[in-house]
Amino acid sequence: MKQRLKRMLPHPDRVRENRWLRWLGPALFRPQLWHITRRGVALGVALGIFFGLLVPIAQIPLSAAAAVALRANIPTAIASTLITNPVTFAPIYYGAYRIGTALIGNGSQTPDFEAVKTREMHGDEAGSWLARITALGKPLLLGLLIVACSAGILAYLLIMGLWRLKILLAWRQRHQRRQVN
Repeated sequence: MKQRLKRMLPHPDRVRENRWLRWLGPALFRPQLWHITRRGVALGVALGIFFGLLVPIAQIPLSAAAAVALRANIPTAIASTLITNPVTFAPIYYGAYRIGTALIGNGSQTPDFEAVKTREMHGDEAGSWLARITALGKPLLLGLLIVACSAGILAYLLIMGLWRLKILLAWRQRHQRRQVN
């Protein structure tokens, strides 16, 4: 399992050459940040999912910086930011918006796009885009925060549990083989 994970993750040299991550300097290349351990991988995936869901831009540098600060596995933090991609972006953000509107209490209301259309007819396109973003803002941010936190925590717990289960099963098999011999 570790070998397969090592093959899938980026090599430290490729990360070192990345212009967006170079600013982390020597802290980025501490050996413990690249070793595959249960805690490091689980925390790295949780951080990557958190930043991948919460932040629409600069996800990789933020997750790498958090991984350095929290001593998590950097490659898994970087790779798991890819949870948001062109295919998953719209459904995740729509779901987060729906969660936010349900919690804020105006779930039945839709954003006031009539005012936006009026601005567009009068040539105020910059104002219309700002109005659209503002109309979606609070519910979307609340929903993204809830989805990012819960998905990150769930990923951490799931990886820790599955890794522990794999270790227990391997221990049990070794123990049974010893009993047979």
